[in-house]
Amino acid sequence: MDGQCSERPHSRTPTGRMSSAVSQNSRISLPVSTSTKDSSCMKAPQDSACRDRWSHPTTILLHKSQSSQAALMPQEHGMFMAEAYSAAICLKMLQDMNSADLFHLKYIIKKIKNMARGSPKLVMETIHNYFIDNPEISSRHKFRLFQTLEMVIRASDVLEETWEKTFMQLALENMTKATELEDIYQDAASNVLVAICRHSWRAVAQHLETELLTGVFPHRSLLYVMGVLSSSEELFSQEDKACWEEQLIQMAIKSVPFLSMDVWSKELLWTLTTPSRTQQEQSPEKAFLFTYYGLILQAEKNSATVRRHLQALLETSHQWPKQREGMALTLGLAATRHLDDVWAVLDQFGRSRPIRWSLHSSSPKNSEDLRWKWASSTILLAYGQMAAKARAHILPWVDNIVSRMVFYFHYSSWDETLKQSFLTATLMLMGAVSRNEGAHSYEFSQTSELLECLMVLMEKEPQDTLYTRSRQQTMHIASSLCKLRPPIDLERKSQLLSTCFRSVFTLPLLDALEKHTCLFLEPPNIQSLYSRTMEALDLMLQSLIMQNPTTDELHFLLSHLYIWLASEKAHERQRAVHSCMILLKFLNHKGNLDPKENFKRIGQLVGILGMLCQDPDRAIQRCSLEGASHLYQLLMCHKAGEALQAESQASTELSQAHSDGAPLWSSRDQKVTPLGPQEMVKNRIFQLGSSQVIKEIMQQLTLAELNDLIWTTIDSLGSTSPFRVQAASEMLLIAVQEHGAKLKIVSGMAQAICLRLCSVHIPQAKERTLHAITLLARSHTRELVTTFLDISIPLDSHTFQLWRALGAEQPTSHLVLTMLLAWLQERPLPTSASDSSPCPKEKTYLRSLAAMNMLHELQFAREFKRAVQEAYPKLFLALLTQMHYVLELNLPWEPQPKQQAQEVAAPSPQSCSMSLEALKSLLSTTGHWRDFAHLELQGSWELFTTIHTYPKGVGLLARAMVHNHCRQIRAVLRQLLPSLQSPEERERKVAILILTEFLYSPALLEVLPKQAALTVLTQGLRDPSPEVRVLSLQGLSNILFHPDKGSLLRGQLRPFLDGFFQSSEQVIVCIMDTVSDMLHRLGAQGAGSQSLSVAISARSFFNDERDRIRAAAMALFGDLVAAMADRELSGLRTQVHQSMVPLLLHLKDQCPAVTTQAKFTFYRCAVLLRWRLRHTLFCTLAWERGLSARHFLWTCLMTRSQEEFGIHLSQALSYLHSHSCHIKTWAALFIGHTICCHPQAVFQMLNAGDINLLLCTFEHLKSDPEPSIREFATSQLSFLQKVSARPKQ
Repeated sequence: MDGQCSERPHSRTPTGRMSSAVSQNSRISLPVSTSTKDSSCMKAPQDSACRDRWSHPTTILLHKSQSSQAALMPQEHGMFMAEAYSAAICLKMLQDMNSADLFHLKYIIKKIKNMARGSPKLVMETIHNYFIDNPEISSRHKFRLFQTLEMVIRASDVLEETWEKTFMQLALENMTKATELEDIYQDAASNVLVAICRHSWRAVAQHLETELLTGVFPHRSLLYVMGVLSSSEELFSQEDKACWEEQLIQMAIKSVPFLSMDVWSKELLWTLTTPSRTQQEQSPEKAFLFTYYGLILQAEKNSATVRRHLQALLETSHQWPKQREGMALTLGLAATRHLDDVWAVLDQFGRSRPIRWSLHSSSPKNSEDLRWKWASSTILLAYGQMAAKARAHILPWVDNIVSRMVFYFHYSSWDETLKQSFLTATLMLMGAVSRNEGAHSYEFSQTSELLECLMVLMEKEPQDTLYTRSRQQTMHIASSLCKLRPPIDLERKSQLLSTCFRSVFTLPLLDALEKHTCLFLEPPNIQSLYSRTMEALDLMLQSLIMQNPTTDELHFLLSHLYIWLASEKAHERQRAVHSCMILLKFLNHKGNLDPKENFKRIGQLVGILGMLCQDPDRAIQRCSLEGASHLYQLLMCHKAGEALQAESQASTELSQAHSDGAPLWSSRDQKVTPLGPQEMVKNRIFQLGSSQVIKEIMQQLTLAELNDLIWTTIDSLGSTSPFRVQAASEMLLIAVQEHGAKLKIVSGMAQAICLRLCSVHIPQAKERTLHAITLLARSHTRELVTTFLDISIPLDSHTFQLWRALGAEQPTSHLVLTMLLAWLQERPLPTSASDSSPCPKEKTYLRSLAAMNMLHELQFAREFKRAVQEAYPKLFLALLTQMHYVLELNLPWEPQPKQQAQEVAAPSPQSCSMSLEALKSLLSTTGHWRDFAHLELQGSWELFTTIHTYPKGVGLLARAMVHNHCRQIRAVLRQLLPSLQSPEERERKVAILILTEFLYSPALLEVLPKQAALTVLTQGLRDPSPEVRVLSLQGLSNILFHPDKGSLLRGQLRPFLDGFFQSSEQVIVCIMDTVSDMLHRLGAQGAGSQSLSVAISARSFFNDERDRIRAAAMALFGDLVAAMADRELSGLRTQVHQSMVPLLLHLKDQCPAVTTQAKFTFYRCAVLLRWRLRHTLFCTLAWERGLSARHFLWTCLMTRSQEEFGIHLSQALSYLHSHSCHIKTWAALFIGHTICCHPQAVFQMLNAGDINLLLCTFEHLKSDPEPSIREFATSQLSFLQKVSARPKQ
């Protein structure tokens, strides 16, 4: 349209243009008097030509003559033409509205709106003139014009009185017209009147009041305007709003007589109950009518009239939600002055038959049923409105109202309508109570029942959706209930917290919540709904702590959060830690906790927040860190007593916000800006990292709080969440590093760590946990050792790791061994068999046995290697004594028949073997394997398994130490001397057994001079123990004290050697044992030149057919070799070389005793011959079996004694004639191995007879049961056959 106007030809004269404008706008004029026009024209300023194009005179005088227009100045004439042009455009757009489609209509309205912003008067005048000049336009066109006029009036800053009256009249004329558009036409005209109220509401209100009080029930449009004015927040200022409400009250007072007019009353009730266009939204006229009706009943003084009208209202349909809300509002307004009457009406209505039916029926069958289905919802809302409107007098009625609300909550058919009505009513009730000045001193009796309803409601909320405000409303109500008296008891408060946390924290993520509402016609703002729900939860927590600002209450609240802070789901942890942070921030700023009260288990909170600072979720990390920082400030203020000093301004604002129902502390902004930058700068704690913050907090904790923190981290070690286990181990390490020395009781902690260590599968976490034990052991070694002993039966790998961590540092490892030895030496005997008292559940000797077990295991740990080496003498004696103790526990071998069913206080066979294994491992792990080998090869360890053979075993071990020149003899001597004075018989017995053997060691005199040794042994003669006295006497007979005894003993050797040829096997064996004993008693003096005779005599019996004699002869030969080890006798060396093959072959002797002595003597000979790899040789002799072991022994023999090669081979050939199948086989295999290694040398020595003998032997071995022997024999037979077939060169 603008384009068409701009394309007019420029050849037109100004007069032509003016005439055209006049012809098109000849009908634009105001319906006012001529005098008004003239006066307005005369008042027009003379300098109007200087105004810009958007400044216009009050009116447009297009009806003046052309001569008058021609008389205008050129500038005024141009402005006049511009106004005429704009008016023409506006007129054209008003015309186009009739035929425009919706899209074009929006464009026209937008253009007119833009024009009205610059020239509102021009547009209003054009619209008015269009109405006047076109009285026959359609209703649809007028409807659009009214919408446009409303928009223009609202956009105008000032509305002149003339236009006000004109358009008011226009609106009033069309408000009541009946057209085909029905209500929307009337509403459009009414909206013009509403728009006028923006400029002059009093004039409109006066006119409305006049129409309302005529005695005739007002038209719907009038009520519509009243409703819009009453509900609009934009039309009135605060002062005008109060004036309008007061005017409404006055109108209601003046309308009281209408209640007695049947026609008016019936029309009122009909209007209220007539269904609206949409039942989901209540029309403004009906909303006003409910309010107006309530105000009239409020002003009515006759109670009967009030009751009659309320009863009639309640008997209408309750099907639609807005209808129920309106009824409740009317009842509430009436209750302001007629509380008793409203209560009576509701009570009577609640007892009526339809209500009783609706309470027991859940499925309506017809429309009449639907009418009453939600009547209980109306009653609930009415109770809420009663409380809200009559709040000044409501306190005595609160308990009665609550009881009725609880009744309808429990017994009505449950649905979303009832739930929302209950929540809305309860919110109104709580709001009324909280605003009542006497509420803080009033005792309410129904709060617990109401709280139960709220918890039921929260539990019924769906866990996977959030599309209503029910949760936040429930928590707001709970917050209000917390402020009432009496206080909520702990059990209900706990249920409330658990229910609310579960309902809110378990909600799905926001994305999932939004997906559940994506199909809604009008989906709610889930983000806003969720934020407000979380805010309501935070406000409830703040209300609870405000009502009881104590540290106990804080612990109570936090204890219900802990389970959610440890949730496996990240979004649940995030919500819980956010609520925790908001609560701590609130307390930090509020600062109203009593500094005289100590925090309760605050260490648990520190531990949890510290672990959450390591959460994989960044939001949880930030929130936890901020929460920990606020906690630090709270602790500092609490410690310094600054909590009692709050800023007056902040307190005033906070209390004011609290009284107004505003949030105590808003959490909505926390998600965007958790902390202001200025606050970050002011508070150093907010600039630190998480580990530094936790360390700072730890500095402020008491010892009990530190214990709580450590226990929290230990408990979290058993979590299934990897990050929590990692964080817990790190927190535990930090706590022990910083404050481990201050801890008092750590036994329980150590035990708990042990229990949870088995579930820690993350290497770094386990390493940190064990390192914490290492640090803890610096100050608490005794407690840890005692604790670990109790949990080390049986010992598992995780407990053993704790022991290793315990000794990771050298000083501690020494202390641990010392303590274990101390426990080992506490050897109480169990109650005797004759004692009739019941056996205790925990035997007193268990720790001693556990200490022995641990000493055995720790010998293999590298952390204790050095400590074990240095403590060898103590350990050696302690373990020997322990074995005696274990054997003592086995003394009651034959219990009486009555005692057979009772538990015998004796260790298991495993305990007996464990003590022996501990001694074995001590020898083998500390480099004393030679001593170990002496007993192992002799099979002497079995001597330690019975109390009768135990002394012999100790003696053999000590003798081995002497023979091997053990470097620990001096240290052991120093250690055993005090043991000779021990009150324990077993310790004295062990000491004297070792001492009598050590008398043969040259090292003895370096520690104990001869005279001192005599003194010690002499004192032993007075020992209470017969065994000690006997051993002391034997020691006094030692050759050390009687040097002449050597020649006497040597003189008896020849007769004993002659006795070897006695016919009695027992006599021969006895003589050989005696000769062995004589060699031992000769000690360092030895047998001298008679050694060769002894060797030859002993060797001659190696192949004796009698088993015992063979074994005794080999034992004697071995003892001789050991006694002569430090002397060089060429003849004896020859005898040793010649004995090697017989000893080697007798390793396969059928007699186990012979085999044992053959092994031991073979080893002793190898030591004398100074073979290398003696440890390997020992291991092979002791434990190895199979061909590989045999090959090793044969190789050692044939490579170490090259000069005796022929002798060894001939000896092996001679054994092919042995009657023992095993020895013959062994000899054949030995020869075969020698042939493989030295074929040329062997065949040079073999003759035809030897080869035939070998062929026959290997042929026989081809049928041996052992596959390896058969295979070896086959290969050797083939080789020998090939060799024998060759001609000799």
